[in-house]
Amino acid sequence: MHAQTMISNMLLSLLFIFILSLLYILPKKKSKFTPPGPLGLPFIGNLHQLDQSSLHTSLWNLTKPYGPIVSLRFGFNSAVVISSASLAKEVLKTQDLSFCDRPSFIGQQKLTYDGLDMAFSPYNEHWREMRKIFTLHLFSPKRVQSFRYIREDEVSSAMKTIHDLALSSKPINLSEMMKNLTTTIMMQVTFGKRYHYLDELERKKVIGLINEVQAYLVDLYVSDIWPGLPFVGLVDRLMGKTNRLEKCFRDLDSFYQQLIDERLNNPQKDKSYHEEADQDDVIDILLQLVKDKLFNLTHDHIKAMLMDVLVAGTDTGASIVVWAMASLIRNPKVMQKAQEELRNMIGKKSKIDEDDLPGLPYLKAVIKETMRLYPPAPLLVPRETRKDSNVHGYEIKQKTLVYVNAWAIGRDPKSWDNPEEFLPERFISGCHVNFKGNDFDLIPFGAGRRICPGMSIGVIMVELLLANLLYMFDWGLLDGLRKEDIDFDAMPGITMHKRNELCLLAHVHF
Repeated sequence: MHAQTMISNMLLSLLFIFILSLLYILPKKKSKFTPPGPLGLPFIGNLHQLDQSSLHTSLWNLTKPYGPIVSLRFGFNSAVVISSASLAKEVLKTQDLSFCDRPSFIGQQKLTYDGLDMAFSPYNEHWREMRKIFTLHLFSPKRVQSFRYIREDEVSSAMKTIHDLALSSKPINLSEMMKNLTTTIMMQVTFGKRYHYLDELERKKVIGLINEVQAYLVDLYVSDIWPGLPFVGLVDRLMGKTNRLEKCFRDLDSFYQQLIDERLNNPQKDKSYHEEADQDDVIDILLQLVKDKLFNLTHDHIKAMLMDVLVAGTDTGASIVVWAMASLIRNPKVMQKAQEELRNMIGKKSKIDEDDLPGLPYLKAVIKETMRLYPPAPLLVPRETRKDSNVHGYEIKQKTLVYVNAWAIGRDPKSWDNPEEFLPERFISGCHVNFKGNDFDLIPFGAGRRICPGMSIGVIMVELLLANLLYMFDWGLLDGLRKEDIDFDAMPGITMHKRNELCLLAHVHF
């Protein structure tokens, strides 16, 4: 009874605060120097107009009547949404220094040990040090090349599994298989751990943790929406959100610490995976940097960076391959053309290796077209302005959230002819647009200071995977399904995964 009275009192207090807020947070007419946008409600702003299950499409629909730069309000937070290539260039390149900070959201701060990682860290000296570690030590061109044997061996193993399933005419769950495969590769790259030899319980635990992290990195808390109000943290607790986040963090921290302890207690890692390979993995490199004191790193820094590597490395590659295969099944002539290029250029081999990839322009066009329509991070990672700025005559205040809608930019008719159609040919006929951060019509990995440093390892993994899937097998739908039955709905999360799993039949070609 006492607990019930306490809860009632707290709810009454919140109601009182809400009523007080209504007295001074009323809809205000936007300044002519503020970007246009829909008028929000008192206290909540435009929150009621958003669909959190598909935020990128929700923002696109909400902002379409107002143009490529739109201002919104989420509780007490001002935000702008950028939906054109020219404006993306303005905020990601021309004024990158003013727009390169990160908001301090509860979930992101917790899972990154208060911003000790690189992806969600505010722009400061610490971020510059973390960026240097990623570009010079973890994912330099030489380092990416050194992990080649892992990628090729694991892809070859996956193709053998598909081969056996194809011979027995069993359905192949590509969504599950690609997620498992990219996780296998990144676990080996990151920890030197033979992921596919873990028992089933451990395998599910790792995948489950990555999925949880995905959800919590984009989840908004009452404390995020109305920062500074009394009791908002208590509301998050009463809703169970804080406890769920704490549990996810403890599980993740325990997982990382176990891997670090294993390496510290047994520095001679198992070489049986590839006898001639004497290559340090990510955790080796980071622990050596701690030992050498080249950077001011603690175990918490290492754990935060491992989160970046695992989430970005496993999710993005798997999602791109699945969206590509779904698009090819929906467009069989495009699939046939991609397969003809592979089989004519490569000839008859047991598998495709990375030396074969440079000579496959149509395959690369298929991947570009997939990332145009289904960018792995459709809203990129939200930014925050470091100071007052001016964009195309509009005033953008300091501490404004900035959402760059890469998904909307990829479908902008001002940038692309027939933007809703899957046409890889658009990247063949004299079109030199690439996704390396210089062409703002196509920015699946971002641009400017915050461009993804693991882009090269992600792209080569996608190319190798898709090339082998198309080269070695002919693909078809399960009995009773038509290509029109393939849906393209996306799941919520920082990475855009296909909501319904893609299950197909494979027929061995070679």
